[in-house]
Amino acid sequence: MTKMNNQENTGITSLPGLLTSGAKLHTDKTALAYANGFSYTYREADRLTTQVARQFYGSGVVKGDRIAIISENNPNWGIAYFGIQRAGGVAVPILTDFREKEMQSILEHAGVRAVVISAKQREKFTNGFPPSVQYLMSVEDFTLVSAEDPHGRHAFNAKKEPEKITPQEGDPVAFPEVTGDDLAAIIYTSGTTGRSKGVMLTHRNILHNAHQSGHIHQILDSDVFLSVLPLAHTYECTIGLMVPLLNGAAVHYVDRAPTASYLAPLLKKLQPTTMLTVPLIIEKIYRSRIRPQLQKSPVTRLMTRFGPTRKLAHRAAGKKLMAFFGGKMRFYGIGGAPLAPDVEKFLIEARFPYAIGYGLTETAPLLAGFGPQNQTFKSVGDPLPGLELKINDPDPETGEGEIIARGPNVMKGYYQNQEQTEEVFTSDGYFRTGDLGYIDKKGILYIRGRLKNMILGPNGENIYPEEIEALINETDYINESLVMQYKGKLVARVHLNVEFLEQKFHDLKSNAQDFHHQLQQKAEGLTDELMNHINQHVSSNSRLQMIIIQADPFEKTPTQKIKRFLYQQR
Repeated sequence: MTKMNNQENTGITSLPGLLTSGAKLHTDKTALAYANGFSYTYREADRLTTQVARQFYGSGVVKGDRIAIISENNPNWGIAYFGIQRAGGVAVPILTDFREKEMQSILEHAGVRAVVISAKQREKFTNGFPPSVQYLMSVEDFTLVSAEDPHGRHAFNAKKEPEKITPQEGDPVAFPEVTGDDLAAIIYTSGTTGRSKGVMLTHRNILHNAHQSGHIHQILDSDVFLSVLPLAHTYECTIGLMVPLLNGAAVHYVDRAPTASYLAPLLKKLQPTTMLTVPLIIEKIYRSRIRPQLQKSPVTRLMTRFGPTRKLAHRAAGKKLMAFFGGKMRFYGIGGAPLAPDVEKFLIEARFPYAIGYGLTETAPLLAGFGPQNQTFKSVGDPLPGLELKINDPDPETGEGEIIARGPNVMKGYYQNQEQTEEVFTSDGYFRTGDLGYIDKKGILYIRGRLKNMILGPNGENIYPEEIEALINETDYINESLVMQYKGKLVARVHLNVEFLEQKFHDLKSNAQDFHHQLQQKAEGLTDELMNHINQHVSSNSRLQMIIIQADPFEKTPTQKIKRFLYQQR
């Protein structure tokens, strides 16, 4: 077990250099693997990267050509990503939950020349690919075919799962020189506003962020990462792929949706030390498994009402939570959206090794964070060293304002969109995050909410919907909520936890002909109680005037943030 040096290594100037360095330092250690399947050593991964690059280079790909990756997470995803860049290309990772129309739009906008794609995703393209796409590569076995070859489709349908590829020796190729300032990737965001923009990140942007993350938590070469978030998202790609490879750790991927029933035996077997997640995952575990157990008996209910005994109960529950995750978890990273305060309070008292990271795709992504050793309630931790982060035009009373940042990890701009690029930078080069926050006397950063989400009250006061939503979501019978202004009123849309309500009102099944109608009436009564409860715990300016029941779950981004723009005018 070795502590790796997270400080910048000037010998690594490009992302594929991570594998080249790793092949020398960690030759036969596992680099990339399926949690229940094959694995690649660092040497194998580096050689395969060259093999993929050789195919692209031999087909005429030149430096700067854009090559998309449309595939579910697997060990071959990373090989393709680095192979594209080693050939001098620019990777364009595309989220698999995008619809075909959205994918087509991205391929056209980026002028993509080739696509690395899985058999499952290939089936989405019933209308073919844009004219710019000349080649398709199968992520299952790295077969390269012409996009116009009708027989090429069989290369994708023949295999449904990636297989382990044995690296083949080949003649050395003089690939184009890639520097830190060269474009490494264009990431098309799927945000809450509905507008997808191509974020241009250089090799230096991503490498610098991967190095600086070491100030939050020290990675060991014995660490085992379990990846459950999409690699096409910068959060997982930088922190869940670059960081472990930079430090000699192993990354394992799941081959299906990470449900609790699937993960439970896998976690016990793999015993990962590191995971990156979004808040929704741990919030669901707490609210569906842990809190019901704490409220199950009169004794535990009584214990949770008083500080000292509550901490004892939470500590015992925390040991069970650690056991569920395999017993060796050192770093359970949470990012992408705010963590519910009641869940965070439990994690602290349970002594669970959670960590918080804050950032954006445009900042590659980390701007601030804290590790398990310095957890700070409701904060996002300290700004990373090596960048300038400050509050723009802070309110003289509260110190709140827009968070802006400048540093080596900040994007080059939006691809083919100079106007929007100029909008998000200040005249002196700071990136406008669009987030409202403040920095306390200790230098710790706190987020209040998105600038675009903030509601201006009738008396000119700021209302932060995220804070009201967090309070609503603590309720047992609420899954999620969305607070907004509707026809001049402050309104909350809530999606009910029907399973909880069915258990609570199970007696209706035996004495009501229309169970769901009766359940709906009960739910409406509960929402009246909820509104009264919320209005007693928020300022007079933030009191709700209406609660609307949302029948279906809210549509969300890949980091499980609600797509607010879909509901604003409803």
